[in-house]
Amino acid sequence: MFKLGVDTFIWTEKFSEKDLWVISKAKELGCEVLDIFISKPESFPTEAVKRKVEEVGIEVVTTVTLNKENNLISPDPKVRAKGVEDLKLVVDINLELGSKIIGGVNYAAWGYLTGRPRTEEEWNWSIEGMKQVAEYAKKRGDVVIAVEPVNRFETHFLNIAEDAVRYCKEVGFDNVKVHLDSFHMIREETSFRDAVEICGKKYLGYVHACENNRGIPGTGLVPWKEFFTALKDVGYEGPVVIESFDPSFEELNRQCAIWRKFAETGEELAVKGLANLRSIIQEVFETEI
Repeated sequence: MFKLGVDTFIWTEKFSEKDLWVISKAKELGCEVLDIFISKPESFPTEAVKRKVEEVGIEVVTTVTLNKENNLISPDPKVRAKGVEDLKLVVDINLELGSKIIGGVNYAAWGYLTGRPRTEEEWNWSIEGMKQVAEYAKKRGDVVIAVEPVNRFETHFLNIAEDAVRYCKEVGFDNVKVHLDSFHMIREETSFRDAVEICGKKYLGYVHACENNRGIPGTGLVPWKEFFTALKDVGYEGPVVIESFDPSFEELNRQCAIWRKFAETGEELAVKGLANLRSIIQEVFETEI
């Protein structure tokens, strides 16, 4: 059975100490897991978050995105080295929080587009950097680095599950897996079932449940029953998290091209989406959840 949850983007663009209250709120909404976005690992309030998570009693995972200053596929070796350094710090944060998953665009800068297809040189740069991070994580503790293939407008590097699995294989550490997100899948994959099966239990590490228009999950074009049935069939039992954004955001809405409201607040979108997903999962598993 999957563990349903939401991410902190529902309430805040850049999670900080002032946002600790959302940890309790996620629990109140009936979430089993909360995905905390780490925007700046060097200033992330690790100790305060750890205390709050332990107090509330909720499972946490994290997501992270690289940028132009720590891009693993930058031609500048100093920028790539900064990416490895920052990702190692994210590993440390996750181990401190008890998080088992680091998802997101953690293999290249999010939004970095060269205007041409991925090159072999870029591939090798990212693989080399991720090997260092994966080895560090392996030695330090139990945490999965889940690489998220995203749509063509956000990266030219990883767009489909097949390439993400190839990436994991070439990194060569069993703590590097794939992070599937249905918003990106509906743009880039030809089959939800095939994408899940390409990953299989071995390589599927994390799942984001987002509607095709980033609206309320269960109200759009994503073939949820097919998707969840495939997840069930390959034996996935990890988190299934709604990634939602509050309509009042500025930077994130610009980067994700969200120009209209799908709900009055991100929280309303998530609450209605959770109810819809629970209903679909109940049908797939033929049991109450």
